[in-house]
Amino acid sequence: MGTLDGRVAIVTGGGRGLGREHALLFAKEGATVVVNDLGGSAIGDGSDISAAQSVVDEITAAGGKAVANRDSVTDWASAKRLIDTAVEEFGDLHVVVNNAGILRDRTLVNMTEEEFDTVVDVHLKGTFAVTRHAAAYWRDQAKAGKEIDRSLINTSSGSGLHGNPGQVNYASAKAGIAAMTQIAAKELERYHVRSNCIAPVARTRLTEATPGLGQVMVESIDKDFDEWHPANISPLVALLAAENCEFTGHAFRVLGGEVGLYQGWTVVDEVTSDARWTIEELAAATKHMPSRPSNAIPGKHADKMGK
Repeated sequence: MGTLDGRVAIVTGGGRGLGREHALLFAKEGATVVVNDLGGSAIGDGSDISAAQSVVDEITAAGGKAVANRDSVTDWASAKRLIDTAVEEFGDLHVVVNNAGILRDRTLVNMTEEEFDTVVDVHLKGTFAVTRHAAAYWRDQAKAGKEIDRSLINTSSGSGLHGNPGQVNYASAKAGIAAMTQIAAKELERYHVRSNCIAPVARTRLTEATPGLGQVMVESIDKDFDEWHPANISPLVALLAAENCEFTGHAFRVLGGEVGLYQGWTVVDEVTSDARWTIEELAAATKHMPSRPSNAIPGKHADKMGK
């Protein structure tokens, strides 16, 4: 028996990279999968159902069950149609993996409004739109007395949790997704829904475009263990999707064989006063505090951000 036997799952951005690996592992572990992918380029241009269909063909050839979908996660009606597809085709929906994304990197002073809006639209609004419609379905099921474990898994990033120069649009969206994940965990618990997010580091179309990082990823392919392979991320996603998993409200960093648990924003120092501070008093009291934050990621790969 597979870890995900009987589970119906949606994987957005499931035609390539991380999403493809998630969909394949889910199917191998017994899940029925809706493979959603618009089939666009890494910057969001174009549309081609063949990306999703090729993954579906691979799943069905191995004896699994899957269907392709190319609805846009950024369109409200399309996001609702995606949820309806799972329910109409397979009778229920247990897992949503929000993975779809694009990149349009540029420094803050050179970024256009369109570049900011488009990336935030796909990542942040896309995650919200799909989650919103899934949550409405799950609420209705819970009110009907169906106490079934549901799992929401979002895709954040080290760029959003630590900050990465040249990605103000992407990082802002990914930080928002991490916050959305925590709120969803609190709001949807009553409907038997768990909510977690991952900050994966792997070789994909998006990360290969990161200056300096793409070559490092390529050089690891011939090693005994390819720590950058996107399939390394999927076991954690499958664990979070499983009915017997208890994690909720968490963000995980995963790279190769490393899985780390984030603690979120933490107050590490403070000064107090019994009265309102003057500017001069506050300047003197905070003089010992570091002038710049440390953004290092714990672990031996502290300099690598990833998707």
